[in-house]
Amino acid sequence: MNTKKLSVFLASAVGLVLVPLFVQQFGDGPVRIIDLALLYVLLALGLNIVVGYAGLLDLGYVAFYAVGAYMFALLSSPQLTNNFPALAAAFPNGLHLPIYVVIPLGALLAGVFGVLLGAPTLKLRGDYLAIVTLGFGEIIRVFLLNLQYPYNITNGPQGIGQIDALHFFGVDLSVPLHVFGYTLPSVTLYYYLFLALVVLSVLICSRLEDSRIGRAWMAIREDEIAAKAMGINTRNMKLLAFGMGATFGGVSGTLFASFQGFVSPESFSLQESITIVAMVVLGGIGNIPGVILGALLLAALPEVLRYVGSPLAEMTDGRLDASILRQLLIALAMIGIMLVRPRGLWPSPEHGKSAAAGSAK
Repeated sequence: MNTKKLSVFLASAVGLVLVPLFVQQFGDGPVRIIDLALLYVLLALGLNIVVGYAGLLDLGYVAFYAVGAYMFALLSSPQLTNNFPALAAAFPNGLHLPIYVVIPLGALLAGVFGVLLGAPTLKLRGDYLAIVTLGFGEIIRVFLLNLQYPYNITNGPQGIGQIDALHFFGVDLSVPLHVFGYTLPSVTLYYYLFLALVVLSVLICSRLEDSRIGRAWMAIREDEIAAKAMGINTRNMKLLAFGMGATFGGVSGTLFASFQGFVSPESFSLQESITIVAMVVLGGIGNIPGVILGALLLAALPEVLRYVGSPLAEMTDGRLDASILRQLLIALAMIGIMLVRPRGLWPSPEHGKSAAAGSAK
């Protein structure tokens, strides 16, 4: 059995390494879609800690994504030095922090914001918690939209551009890399970085799920009063869930800002939060493989349906807009999946099912 698992693991690893090399034959566009899908996987894994493990419905998760992205944008672009002469004098060459500083810093800052969100919502549950977190997400977006007066910090709706690309051990990820006569484009280099962080995140989530902390979260999810009666510190566990989930969002934000080279408040709308929640629910709440499947499906589905929506719009002589038709097809696909698989495409095992099966034998 161990040999079989090892074989599957090695085959999967080789396949993941070769995917961008094969897809690259069709251009940079498909590889870029896969890169963005991996970013959504990171976001979905982080939200799964809050929603799937702890049972806390968070509709403002995109706020942590925005915090990480703007943190990296401010520290890796001319935005601050152009608007604050004191900083320009202190850093004449600009702020250009290395990857091993910006990623932990983005995780830390987002984690602090996660705790700040969780602290006033400890006594809220269900719909009330969802409304408060939704408001938090919108507050962050509105702040980013208006923090250009009296001091221009975020550049308002114009966003921040000229953001540095990540440098990993001297390799500039924005420049194609030549290895043994083969050229790896920038999107492929980012793919390997995103993939490595996704693998690390999966390991962290799986260890958390099987740890005492993970079991405490699941106890709170099932019955908070019973969990408190059993001696679980529900306050600290909830704050830890918000903080841990937010760190994933912060890391994803730093990667997004570097990958895009530009950030604006429009990238962190309520629609993004709803999409990330839909990924978790569609894949299977609380199950890591299901969350990954849901994230990949919802990230790739709009791009795949782009090739379906345009021909259908042409068939109607332009009476139906292609983008609207594409959203309609996505909604119908999601409704169909949830009707057929109400617990998600790959749900977590039901509680007590394996134990019951074992006792029956």
